[in-house]
Amino acid sequence: MPNRLATESSPYLRQHAENPVDWYPWGTEAFERARAEQRPILLSVGYAACHWCHVMAHESFEDADTAALMNALFVNVKVDREERPDVDAIYMQAVQALTGQGGWPMTVVLTPDGAPYWGGTYFPKDDRHGMPSFTRVIQAVANAYRDQPDAIARTTDAMRALYANSSRPAGPSGTVDAALLERAFAQLATRYDRPLGGFTGAPKFPQTMALDFCLRWHARSGDALALEIAHRSFVAMGRGGLFDQIGGGFARYSTDAEWLVPHFEKMLYDNALLVRLGVHLWQVTRDEEVRRITEATIRWLAREMTLANGGFASSLDADSEGVEGKFYVWTAHELDAVLGDDAAIARAYWRVQPGGNFEGHSILHVPVAPALVAARLGLPEAQLRSTIERASGALLTVREQRVRPGLDDKVLAGWNALMARALADAARVWHDPAVRALAVRNATLLRDRLVNADGRVTRVLSGTHGLSIGPGFLEDHAAVALAFLSIHELTLDPAWLHHARRVADAMRLHFFDEGTVAWYDTPSDGEVLITRVRELNDNATPAGPSLALEVMLRFGELDGNSAARSEPLTAMAALAEPMSKWPNAFGYLLGVAQLAIDGAVAVALIGDPDSAGIQALAAAVAEQYLPTLVLASTGGETASAALLEGRAAIGGTATAHVCRNFRCAMPVTDAATLLQQLCTPLAVP
Repeated sequence: MPNRLATESSPYLRQHAENPVDWYPWGTEAFERARAEQRPILLSVGYAACHWCHVMAHESFEDADTAALMNALFVNVKVDREERPDVDAIYMQAVQALTGQGGWPMTVVLTPDGAPYWGGTYFPKDDRHGMPSFTRVIQAVANAYRDQPDAIARTTDAMRALYANSSRPAGPSGTVDAALLERAFAQLATRYDRPLGGFTGAPKFPQTMALDFCLRWHARSGDALALEIAHRSFVAMGRGGLFDQIGGGFARYSTDAEWLVPHFEKMLYDNALLVRLGVHLWQVTRDEEVRRITEATIRWLAREMTLANGGFASSLDADSEGVEGKFYVWTAHELDAVLGDDAAIARAYWRVQPGGNFEGHSILHVPVAPALVAARLGLPEAQLRSTIERASGALLTVREQRVRPGLDDKVLAGWNALMARALADAARVWHDPAVRALAVRNATLLRDRLVNADGRVTRVLSGTHGLSIGPGFLEDHAAVALAFLSIHELTLDPAWLHHARRVADAMRLHFFDEGTVAWYDTPSDGEVLITRVRELNDNATPAGPSLALEVMLRFGELDGNSAARSEPLTAMAALAEPMSKWPNAFGYLLGVAQLAIDGAVAVALIGDPDSAGIQALAAAVAEQYLPTLVLASTGGETASAALLEGRAAIGGTATAHVCRNFRCAMPVTDAATLLQQLCTPLAVP
C-alpha cells in the first residue's frame, strides 16, 4: 500500500511511495507526531538522479525487516534536497561537523524539535568493507536517544551553537580590490591540471564557475595562462566521457582525473553553467570545437529535457534498468553492427576496443584532438567530422530504443533561470532563432507560472501535477531576475526589464536584512527552522548571495547609481580572505567582485528593436566578450532605467551609447565605430 509520499510533487519522493517505510514528507505532521510520542526523527535526504540514493533505497528502504525497525524506532521523514535546499543545507552542515564529510543519501537523526544529534551518508544493509550495517547504526542511535539524554543534549547544544556562529555576519577580512582578484587567480593556477585540464584531483568536477573566473581574469589582465585554463579544461571535458559524445550534455562529474568515467547523471544546472561558459569561450577564441560541444548540449536540452510547457526538467538519472551508465555505453560489436562502413573510423575516433574501458563496455571519448585522429587515419578533417556526425546520428537512433534513464520532470525556478540566461547569451551571440525561441519560451513560463504580481518567485512547478509549489529561495529570485535581464538583452523588449526589476525589488524586501547587511537564503516570512540559512560558498550552483549581489550591481549600473557598488563591496569584504585562499569555493562571487571593482561596460541601444540598424548594433555588441556588459534598450518606449534617460536616436537613426563608470562616449550609429568603442581596453587600476 502506498505511503504518504504517493501524492507528493517530487519525483524523488514518489520513488519511495511503495516503500514499507512509513515515510512522512517534511512538515508539521511529522514533528507533531514525534513530539507527541517523544520519538526521534530519522531524516533521509536525497534526489532523483542520485545513484547511491537508489542503492540504499533498494537495500534498506524496500526491505520489510529494515522498514519495520525504522517504523518502530523513528518518525521517518523523506526530503528532496532540490525542492528543499534550506533543509538540506542545515542538516548537511551538521553531518559535516559530526563526521567530517557529507554527501547523499544523507541520513540525520533529530530530536522532536528538529535539532540534529547524529548523521551520516550511505550505509549498506549488512556490515561490509568496514562499514556498519544500516540496521546496526539506527538501533544504536535510537538506543542513545533513550538511554543517554545528557549526551544527546550536549550534542544538540553544540549544533545550535554551530548554527548561531555560522549565521552571525562577520566583519571585513580584507579589501575587495584588483589585488584580491590577482591573488585568487594565482591560487587557482596552482591547482591547474596542465596535462588533463581542470583542477587536480579525483573525482573531478567541472568547477565551471572557477573556469569562468579564469576567463574573466584573462579579459581583464590579458593573462595567457588564465585563458589556457578555461579553454583547455572545457575542451578536455568535451572530449572526455564526461560529455555525452552521442547525444550531447555533460554528466555531473568524472570519477577519475582523465574525464573518462563519469557519474552518469545529468543535471540541468551543470549544463546551464557550461553552456554559458562555452558561449563566452567561443567569443574569445572562435574555437569551432567549443561551439560544437556547446550547441550539442543545447540540442540535448531541447530534445531530452524540455517539457511540453517550455520548462526544463531537473535531471536525468545515472541508472537505467538498475545499472549505472547502461544507457550510454557501447561495445565494439555494437558499433560494427550499427555503423557498417563507418565503424572503423568511429572506433578509432572514440577509441573503442574489444573489452572496452568500463565494465566490459566502452564509454565513448576522444582521447586526442580530432585533427590528430584525421592525420593518423589519412583523412581530411572535414571528412572525419562528416563521418562522425553521421555515426553519431545512427548511434543516437539506436540508443533511443533503449530503456531510458529516469527523468526528474519538476521545473525548478532557479535552475531554469540559469539555463534561460545561458540560452539567451547563446542566441544573442550566434543569432540562432531556435535557441532564442527556447530561451524566451522558458522565461515566459517562469514569468507566467512562477512569479506572482508582487514579484515573489515560487520554487517548483510540478511536471506531474502542473502545480506551482513552495516559496522560492534567494537563488530562485536572483537567478530569475538575472534571466529576465538577459532576455531583455536578447529581445530588447523593455517589458523584461520591468519584470526583472519587480523580482529584484521583492528579493531585496524579503531576503536582505538591513540591520546586519546580510542576504539570507530563506525569506523573512518563510518557515521557521532551527536556523536561517546563509549559504556563502558557490558549490554546484552559485550561492544565493552571490547571485543577489550581481542583481544589485546590475541594477545600480542601469540606474546610474554609483553608490550601489558600496553595499556589495561591504558584503564581500567579509569573504575577502576566503575568496583569495579558496577561490574554487567562490568562483561566481569572484566574477561579481570584478563587476563591483571595475564597473560595467554599459550599452544603451536607442531605436526600434526590430530595425536593421538596432540589429546591426546589437550584433556588434555580441561580437565581443564583455564580462561586465550591461545592455539596455527602450524599445521605443519610455525609458525604464537611468542608463536610457535622455538618450536620443541621432537623426532618427538607431544609436548606441557606450558608458563606463557612468561616463559615456560619443553616441554612434554604425556598428564599426561601436565595435571600436567596445574594444577600447579597460583601464585597469
